[in-house]
Amino acid sequence: MKKHPVVNSTEKIVPFDFRTKVPIAKHLSLIGKSSIRDFFELVQNQTDVISLGIGEPDFDTPWMIREAAIYSLEKGETGYTSNLGLIELRKLIAQYVSKLIGVDYNPYEEILVTVGVSEGLDCALRAIIDPFDEVIIHQPSYVSYVPLVVLAHGVPVIVETLEKDGFQLDPVAVEKKITPKTKAIILNFPTNPTGSIENEEKLEAIAQLACKHDLYVISDEIYAELMYEGTHRSIVALDRMKERSLFLHGFSKAFSMTGFRIGYACGPKEWIEAMMKIHQYSILCASSIAQQAAIEALLHGKKDMEQMVEEYRLRRNFLWKNLSSIGLVGNLPKGTFYYFPSIRHFGLSSKEFCYRLLQEGGVALVPGSAFGQGGEGYVRCSFATRFEDLEIAVRRIESWLKKIEKEGKKQ
Repeated sequence: MKKHPVVNSTEKIVPFDFRTKVPIAKHLSLIGKSSIRDFFELVQNQTDVISLGIGEPDFDTPWMIREAAIYSLEKGETGYTSNLGLIELRKLIAQYVSKLIGVDYNPYEEILVTVGVSEGLDCALRAIIDPFDEVIIHQPSYVSYVPLVVLAHGVPVIVETLEKDGFQLDPVAVEKKITPKTKAIILNFPTNPTGSIENEEKLEAIAQLACKHDLYVISDEIYAELMYEGTHRSIVALDRMKERSLFLHGFSKAFSMTGFRIGYACGPKEWIEAMMKIHQYSILCASSIAQQAAIEALLHGKKDMEQMVEEYRLRRNFLWKNLSSIGLVGNLPKGTFYYFPSIRHFGLSSKEFCYRLLQEGGVALVPGSAFGQGGEGYVRCSFATRFEDLEIAVRRIESWLKKIEKEGKKQ
C-alpha cells in the first residue's frame, strides 16, 4: 500500500499568497490592448449611438451558408478535421484563389485553413521569425500587425504612408528601412483603415526589393473582393513571388462571416508545413461546422457577395461626398469599407475628436492613432452600416462640428 509523504511538523509551512504577482512574460509589456476595443467598451455603455466604427459587415450571413452550418450539425459532422482543414474546402479554396489572383496552389500541401486571418498571420510570423528578426510594416495599418511581430519575438519596423500619395507604400522608403536583419514585409492592400490600394508599378518595385534582399512577403488580402476602382492585383502573382510569399485571405468580409472565424493561408509547402505545426499544437483545427459553411460560401455565395459590394459602393459614395462637404475631407476609398478623413484642422487629437463626438454628438468613429503614429490626425469611418444610419450619422456630425467651430471662434 502506497504511503502518503510525512510532513515534518517542525517545518514552517508558508501559506500561498494570492496577492503574489504572476510572472508575466517581459515581451508582453511591449504591447498594449487594442485601442479600438478599449474605445468600443465605452460605446457599449452609451445609448442612442450610431456606430461607424466596427470593421464588420452589417449584412446577415446569407441564408444558404447558415443553413449549411445547421445541416452539418444535424448530420453530426462535429468532429475534428485534418489539421490542414477539410480537403473539399481546400480544393475549393485553390480554385477560388486561382480565379481571384491568378496563382495556383496545391490543396494537399500549400493551403492551411485557419481560425480567421488573424491566426494565419500569427502562425505565419512564428513560423519564420527568429528572435530580433525585423519585419517591415506600412502604417496606418491594421492594429494586430505590430503586436503579432512582437509576440513572435521579432522587431517591427514602420514605414509610414502619406495621404498625398494615396496612402500607397513607397518602395524607396521601404528600401531605406531594409537591414541585414530584415526577414519579411507585411502588406495589406486594400488597406484597413485607409481604403487605399497599391498600383502595379509600386507592387513590382516592392517585389524586386524582396528578391534582391531575399525577403519574404506576407500579403493580407482580406478585402480583395471589396474593390470600387480598378481590379485587385496581388503581389503574389508577380514574377518569382509565389515561392517567397504567403497569401492570407478569409470569409469574414466578402461573405459576411465574421463570427465563423474561417481564414486560410496559401504559400510554399515548407512555410505551410511549419505553420501547420504551430496550428496543430495550439488550435488543432478550425471548426468543422464553420468549414462546412465556408464550402457553401465558395459554391454558392458569389451572387450575395456581389450585391453586398455594390451596396458598399453606394454607401461609400454617399459618405465620402457628404462628410467631405462638412469638413471631413479625405481620399476616396478604392477598396475596403472604410473612409479615412483628416481632422487636423479642428485642433483636436484623434482621440479627443472621437471621444467628444461620441459623448456630445452620439456618433462612434475610430481614432486614427489606433492604427499607428501615422494615423494621428485622422479618423476611421466604416460604411458597413445601413443607409439610414449613415444619413443620421452625417447630420449628427455636421451639427457637432458646428459646435466645435463656434468654440474655436470664441477662443
